[in-house]
Amino acid sequence: MKKNRGKIFLIIATIAMSIYSLYPTYVSNSFDKEISNLSGNDSLKYVEENEEAIREAKNSRLKIGLDLQGGMRVVLEVEISKLIEDMAKNKDDQFYSILNEVKEESKTSELSIIDLFTQNFQKNNLRLSRYYGSLRDENDVIVDKLNSESEKAIDRAIEIIRNRVDQYGVSEPSIQKQGSRRIIVELPGVSKENEVRQLLQGTALLEFKLMKDPEIVYKTMQVIDTYLAKNNNGISDSTITKSGKEKTSNTLESLTSNDTSTASLADKSPEQIRKEHPFLYLVRPNQEGTGDSYVSENDKEKVDRILSQEAIQQLIPSDMAFYWTSKQMFISEGIKYFGLLGLKKNAELTGAVVEDAKATIDPDFNQPIVTMEMNSEGSREWARITGANLKKRMAIVLDNAVFSAPVIQSKITGGRSQIEGMENIDEARLLEIILKAGALPAPVEIIEQRSVGPTLGEDSIKAGINSFILALIVVILFMIMYYRTGGFVANISLLINTLFIFAVLTAFKGTLTLPGIAGIVLSIGMAVDANVLIYERIREELASGKSLRVAIETGYAKAFSAIFDSNITTFFSGLILYQFGTGPIQGFALTLIMGVSANLFTAITITKVTFQTLLDRGTSKINFG
Repeated sequence: MKKNRGKIFLIIATIAMSIYSLYPTYVSNSFDKEISNLSGNDSLKYVEENEEAIREAKNSRLKIGLDLQGGMRVVLEVEISKLIEDMAKNKDDQFYSILNEVKEESKTSELSIIDLFTQNFQKNNLRLSRYYGSLRDENDVIVDKLNSESEKAIDRAIEIIRNRVDQYGVSEPSIQKQGSRRIIVELPGVSKENEVRQLLQGTALLEFKLMKDPEIVYKTMQVIDTYLAKNNNGISDSTITKSGKEKTSNTLESLTSNDTSTASLADKSPEQIRKEHPFLYLVRPNQEGTGDSYVSENDKEKVDRILSQEAIQQLIPSDMAFYWTSKQMFISEGIKYFGLLGLKKNAELTGAVVEDAKATIDPDFNQPIVTMEMNSEGSREWARITGANLKKRMAIVLDNAVFSAPVIQSKITGGRSQIEGMENIDEARLLEIILKAGALPAPVEIIEQRSVGPTLGEDSIKAGINSFILALIVVILFMIMYYRTGGFVANISLLINTLFIFAVLTAFKGTLTLPGIAGIVLSIGMAVDANVLIYERIREELASGKSLRVAIETGYAKAFSAIFDSNITTFFSGLILYQFGTGPIQGFALTLIMGVSANLFTAITITKVTFQTLLDRGTSKINFG
């Protein structure tokens, strides 16, 4: 007993951690069940009262795949051929003839559009410099340029799609690149096909909007705050979060710095401040008076609800609107904070005037910058706008999300601008993609769209769970009938093995899919196979006249190599499937890998420790059939 104390502690700790990992899933399901039993205002009130708990449980629960909960899977193709056409400096009948051939060949070829295009030029003994670059440029230089622009066009499309999906409010979307020109988008819980098509295919709206004067922005916020306080239209008690003390401190500083009459707030409790200043409790004005404010990711939805009220809209100046930043501004105590900016409603310019943008490093200061070039019309307007708004901030807005808001340092003529203030080259490259997104030089086409209805998803869940339960019952009954006590112990380890799989899947933010359930069922078979090998070895040792303790020790020792070999080969097969497979194959491989890994622990360690503990306690009636 004493020699196994460490192992027993490890087993108990592992089981406890698994239960802890899966507990949010139970809580989330309980919330969902309670909400489904309510309706109308009761349902809304329940959600508002438990908003933070619901969110935390939802973020930590076991993720369910598209095939189980329903939704949409869309395959998009970026039209690289259109990009190639637009990049050509001149075009003739021969150019269009080659381009049309490439379009047809691309439907059946695995090669990229650029490779097919280059091959067709070589076949016709033509130099690419006839249509691209300068006459002195070699084909390799032009091909590199085309490939670079092709990659950027796909990155641009992915960024636009991700931004739109985030604003649409889809929970746990999956957006990934496939091959050289395709993008796969999975949207769980979405059923409105027309909206999704418009969302994914619509032209990106890039706008340049001036920020409103910070004094006007903060005064508007205080008017909203006063209105909410007077009308008891604030936030419920449930909004006090773990970061409540820090938020209250910052709110006090913000209120005191903007309104000297609020100095007495220092003597008030967080609850009093929250009731007296329901809006400024959620929204933190910037201490430097730049005009922007910060809101935690947990409070974004509350702020949106407040700002969308008709009465609140009437309090906001007619030429002003609030916009969120596209990414978090900072993280405090593990919570992300997004920027809320007050901008002029009407755009000064749109992305149609942007001809080019490029991320680079400023050689003088070794800092990342983005250079932007506009057409002649845009250059004239840009010079007028920047000259009239020196030291003001100009927000770069894509699909109503603010990606950057640099300060106008000087009047910009010639249409060439330099944007500074990025933290690294990756952020600069992102801004380059955004600035070039408005024109969308490579259109996106939906080539495949598949909807999984909630009913079909429920049927898949039932079928998957039924197959899993049936397999488990059959295996449990067989093991008990054939191996008696040994079978009972094996069944316990089998259940723990299943618990481990779901816990690890949850802890690593994995997604349970229908193929994933198939992987779990297969891993059950692998776990039973390990126990069968061990028990048959033990039975052989008992038949040769050895004692029960010696037979168990010898049985585990002799069976280990065979169990390890079979599990390790399956493990590496799963790794290969996960690395080179896609979608359903990866889902199957992931759960199989987890199941095999857990099996080596449960089938060998847990069962052996159980038998040794029983023997140490004087139990001699351990039957292996």
